[in-house]
Amino acid sequence: MKKQIVALTAVAALTAGAAGQASASSSHTVQKGDTLWAISQANNVTVQDLKDWNSLSSTIIYPSQELKVSKKEEVKETYTVVSGDTLFNIAKTHGITLEQLVSWNGLSSDLIFPGDEFVVSGGTAQEAVAAPEAAAPAQETAAPAEEAAPAQEAAPAEEAAAPAEETAAAPAESAPAEQAPAEAVQELTVTATAYTAYCNGCSGTTATGIDLRANPNQKVIAVDPNVIPLGSKVWVEGYGEAIAGDTGGAIKGNKIDLFIPSQDQALNYGVQEVQVKILN
Repeated sequence: MKKQIVALTAVAALTAGAAGQASASSSHTVQKGDTLWAISQANNVTVQDLKDWNSLSSTIIYPSQELKVSKKEEVKETYTVVSGDTLFNIAKTHGITLEQLVSWNGLSSDLIFPGDEFVVSGGTAQEAVAAPEAAAPAQETAAPAEEAAPAQEAAPAEEAAAPAEETAAAPAESAPAEQAPAEAVQELTVTATAYTAYCNGCSGTTATGIDLRANPNQKVIAVDPNVIPLGSKVWVEGYGEAIAGDTGGAIKGNKIDLFIPSQDQALNYGVQEVQVKILN
């Protein structure tokens, strides 16, 4: 009888110890067959808690994914952007998803600049801040240049010469938009086609996690990663600066596919030979 009591006591102690260890853990590594509901029940929390703590937009999870399972707050870590960085590379370097990086920092686009500081650990979802403000100064600075043009027309003695000067000046102003950046890591000539986010079989999300349907003005190209590194910044003749953020089954070798929001414009683009400069 005493042996049985001692054995039961030992089992109870072991069980309590294991439970204590389980409850003390603040994270859970997803195993094959796990669901958010099962993980929430095992850790005495709700499915919504798990989604909030891990910045999840759905209940889809993957094996080996690390999930927070307690309210214990982590110390926030930040990273300062340097020249050549992309959101994809920053997320990969710090072991987080692109979705988490965007959510923790309230980003509404993939454009970043040296000196920007981002939360890369222990963050919480932030409301996205609209980004069009950066374009406003460019339009405002362009307006005075147009207003200055009538000053040339005001000279009555050179009315015939004025149109010639204006005609010659116009291409000079538009040239910088088409001119390729001076610095480039590599230059190459490629065959270019175009695609949209609503083609047959397209999910609208690129290989690096960019949601093209939510960001129709984002400039993205699909590349062969063996030729143009995935996540790098590029300049494409006739398209401008973009992110090499997608891949495609038919995109092999010196071929690229340009994202264009309009299906008609994508079809009209056809097949073109263009120059590409890899900027980082």
